[in-house]
Amino acid sequence: MKPTLAILFATAFLLVTVAIGQEPRQPTPPQHPPNPDPLAHLMFPPEMIMGHARELNLTDEQKTYLRGEVTKATVAFQDLQWKLQDQMEALHDTMKSSSVNEQQALAQLDKVLDVEREIKRLHIALAVRLKNRLTPEQQEQLHKMMMDHHPAMPEN
Repeated sequence: MKPTLAILFATAFLLVTVAIGQEPRQPTPPQHPPNPDPLAHLMFPPEMIMGHARELNLTDEQKTYLRGEVTKATVAFQDLQWKLQDQMEALHDTMKSSSVNEQQALAQLDKVLDVEREIKRLHIALAVRLKNRLTPEQQEQLHKMMMDHHPAMPEN
């Protein structure tokens, strides 16, 4: 199951990178630290939950639910990846001319952004569903694990 989760999040990262049309960024210089994800401390990555299933005392029902939700999200992410690639190719075609039709370019950009929005929405929806299946005690355990690995992370 861990390889599937890793593929899921690697795909999501790749989609965002492709969507903004850039190579993966080089680390920013220390004087300009990247903006932290303001929701990171409130959500738990699926691979973290499943990687600590025993420590968290996940029930069989919880494990089955988590696996099912991750599987559904993986299929949806793959479909969105194809859609995003198609829309990015269309935007590229629109932009490659020496004289670009602005309305057409912006309309195509809106299509790219719509797919990106779907991807982000799917990601957050998955995180919410997984978090809601955890008990408050399990959430607190995960939060403590996150704090141990990232001490600068804000409290709840």
